[in-house]
This record gives sequence, C-alpha cells and structure tokens, in this order.
Amino acid sequence: MPTPSMEDHIEQIYLLIDQKGYARVSDIAEALSVLPSSVTKMVQKLDKDGYLIYERYRGLSLTPKGLKLGKRLVERHSLLEDFLRLIGVEEERIYDDVEGIEHHLSWNSIECIADLNQVLEENPEFIQKLKDLKTSPAE
Repeated sequence: MPTPSMEDHIEQIYLLIDQKGYARVSDIAEALSVLPSSVTKMVQKLDKDGYLIYERYRGLSLTPKGLKLGKRLVERHSLLEDFLRLIGVEEERIYDDVEGIEHHLSWNSIECIADLNQVLEENPEFIQKLKDLKTSPAE
C-alpha cells in the first residue's frame, strides 16, 4: 500500500502529465511545496515500487499500475470535493478539507460517499433541507 506521501506524488504526477503531457521533478516539487531533492527520492522509490519509470535527466512516465492508481486518486479527490460542496461546505475551505481527510478514509468509505453523492444529486430537496438548516435562526 502506498503511503499518503506516495499517493500525493502519484496524484500530482498524474495531473501534470494529463495537463502538460509531462511531469518534471521541479514541477512536482512546486505543486507539492517540497524540495526537488525530496521529490527525486520519492520518484526513485515509486520507480522501484513499479508505479513509474524514472530516467535521470530524461523525465518520468507512469506505468499502467501508476496510471491506474493516479486516476483513482484524482477521482477520489474530486468525489470528496463534490461531497463537501453538496453538503454546503464553504468553497474556500473545500480543498484544504479534502487534503486533510482523503488519506484517512478507506476505499469502502469512498464508495459509500460516492453512493451518497448520487442520492443527493438525484434528490435536490435533501440539499435544500441542508441549506435551510444552515440559514434558519438558532432556537
């Protein structure tokens, strides 16, 4: 099982490759606010563990295993953002909250949240009830 730090790196590499077509150590370091030397060590570990192929000075690419996990991590992040948005969390808090909880939930919990998101989206009256609770005066 990858550690939370490994997951953060894989997720960021996946996003960078998706957005730019490539991911450089310097780009990963900037996105994660860590030193390039830390990214290099992690990339070497991820290479050893089969998540990516790293060639010094030539770049890196995700293996099928890394692509699958990267996609799943990005989807998890998006799902949790959607959930917090649906239940009325203030927009400016959502990203930090997701960063704080995403590594602490099991995949079973993530699947349950996905189911709940679907129910909420199909039943906007529930969302309205949540909004009403937030705006009603305290008794």
